[in-house]
Formats: sequence, C-alpha cells, structure tokens
Amino acid sequence: MTMPEGKGAWTATVGTKGQIVIPKEAREMFGIMPGDTLVILGDVKRGLAIPPKEQFNEWIRAAFEGENR
Repeated sequence: MTMPEGKGAWTATVGTKGQIVIPKEAREMFGIMPGDTLVILGDVKRGLAIPPKEQFNEWIRAAFEGENR
C-alpha cells in the first residue's frame, strides 16, 4: 500500500535497553537528526506520541504566554 504524501506508518523493535531505532524514512520526513532531543508524550489509554519539534515548541510557547495573561 502506498501512503499519501506526508503520512507514514513504520515498525520499530525495542532492544534490551528499552531503545528503539526510528526508521530512516520517518527521520527524513520529520527532519530528525543525530543529537536531537525528542519529546515523548504518553497516555495509558491512547499510547505514545512523538510530536514534531516545531509543534511542541508552539504548545510550550502558548502555555507560557497563557500564564502571563
């Protein structure tokens, strides 16, 4: 099955130290580079999410701007 542009689905295996390797295609799609820090969000019912860096920065900025109001 061909994925629409800008979308993807991949699998990753968890190693003995709890590490995963993000597939190359996903790293390229989201501009993930060696040394980048990723934010991993978790919800027991909904699972894990790794938001794009730009999106997470916007959430943090909005949260701090909301405190100043």
